Amino acid sequence: MTIITDDQCTGYSRAGHPERPQRITSTVELLKSQTDLPLTWVTPTSVTDEPILRAHTPEVLARLNVPEDFDGDTPFFDGIGDHARASVAAALDALQLARAGQNVFSLMRPPGHHATRAKSMGFCYLNNIAIAALAAVAPLASPSPLLGERAGVRGPSIATEKAADSVSSIINPLTPTLSPLGRGEGAGFKRVAVFDFDVHHGNGTEDILLNQSGVEFFSVHQHPAYPGTGANSVGRNCFNYPVAPHAPREGYRRQLTHAVDDLRSFRPELIAVSAGFDAYARDPLAEGPLLAEDFYWLGQALRKLNVPLFSLLEGGYSRDLPELILAYLKGVAGK
Repeated sequence: MTIITDDQCTGYSRAGHPERPQRITSTVELLKSQTDLPLTWVTPTSVTDEPILRAHTPEVLARLNVPEDFDGDTPFFDGIGDHARASVAAALDALQLARAGQNVFSLMRPPGHHATRAKSMGFCYLNNIAIAALAAVAPLASPSPLLGERAGVRGPSIATEKAADSVSSIINPLTPTLSPLGRGEGAGFKRVAVFDFDVHHGNGTEDILLNQSGVEFFSVHQHPAYPGTGANSVGRNCFNYPVAPHAPREGYRRQLTHAVDDLRSFRPELIAVSAGFDAYARDPLAEGPLLAEDFYWLGQALRKLNVPLFSLLEGGYSRDLPELILAYLKGVAGK
């Protein structure tokens, strides 16, 4: 399992705001101290405007430099544009590692799934998962000598150990070169699923991916809840599985199972996961019922699909977040 993170992503905060640096620092501390799951640690590369502008208007990028709060939940911070770009870069690096056959989790902030095509909102400035999904289905600019077809998987993958070492070097902090995806090239997949289990509906991801060819979006979330969307499926490719506040664990798990079964029917070549842990029973921002063992079960369920997979951290605001992330990662890794 590879973890993408960077100490610099903890470099902004506002007193009392739930999207706080400790979400990252406490998780890093636990993951580095545990011995059940072998981990490789890397830092994100960089990203140009091109992959971001597949998902967002130019005005969204420009607005990151305006020193005014975006809304009551989404403050402006000095350097927030750099922090948001680093999260995007980590998402694209995660995609690059997943296409190389590795399990990977982006442990970065800010999150992204509420950012719409034209607006930053809900703690989110740029939509990391949507940018990565659009990069995944964008055509390859040119064939790479490192990439080949893996049996049973459409789309590029790493063919040799030497090639895998080369891909790993893309996100080595000592390597000055941007990854091709960070420069705007595509990964060439034909069928990409985005699975969002954050307790809040990924309205921004839905807004950006609505009716996009080659991508399907599956979101299991509490409704009604912020941001008030997600009551019904929309378009040809955005499928919502709302769960009432204070629903029993069994009911929530049934919806998760339903969504995973529908995702399987889509037969994706790649799965991008918006991993939010705020459906946890003791999370302060929602009324979900899930426990650590449910996130472990969900990780296992996604692993059993036997499809290249990468996950990006979204929400999760309880003190138990590190344990919840570790449980999910163990499920994904089959530990």
